[in-house]
Amino acid sequence: MPSDLLLPLFPLEVVLLPGATLPLHIFEERYRLMIGEAIQHNSEFGIVLSKEKSLLNIGCTAAVEKVVRRYPDGRLDILAAGRRRFEILFLDEQRPYLQAGVLFFDDDPDTAPAPEAARQLMQLYERVVQLLPGHAIEGAIPERGFTTFQIGGALPLDLDLKQRLLASHSEAERVDVLKEYLEKLLPRLRLADKVERSARGNGKGR
Repeated sequence: MPSDLLLPLFPLEVVLLPGATLPLHIFEERYRLMIGEAIQHNSEFGIVLSKEKSLLNIGCTAAVEKVVRRYPDGRLDILAAGRRRFEILFLDEQRPYLQAGVLFFDDDPDTAPAPEAARQLMQLYERVVQLLPGHAIEGAIPERGFTTFQIGGALPLDLDLKQRLLASHSEAERVDVLKEYLEKLLPRLRLADKVERSARGNGKGR
């Protein structure tokens, strides 16, 4: 199959969501080649979760948003931005780096969340980020609402949960998943915050 019909793959122990950014240090020769071609042709490559020496079949394309630093020995620091979701149909090993034939996908029709559910998620998210400094959506305007990918990308979620969000074909389903997660997380964060404030007050905190 012609190489321009194949998506270069970058297997990593991370999950990239559409719209999220990911800093990467590129040091292996094969990936320096891959990223160099992506920069030269302004093309995408696929980031896919590598877990227990196997690849998951759902990933997200990335584009090089910024070259942060070039090292004399050819290494690169880049900022990659998540774009499109894809499913791997088959793998191709003819190049130094792995490639795949993929099927791009979006959400199924008519899977928008109920306004009340979306509102509840936003309220939970805003409470959580008050207890997690540095994890708010950068440049967000709350009244315009956020997508679940924006929320998932901003929070320190575990890989399995991020992968579940990535693979879901329904924004309504992702809203429910994140609501359930944040409802369980919020009491733990409040307890941790109370303990920390108490410690700072030499045991006199309330």
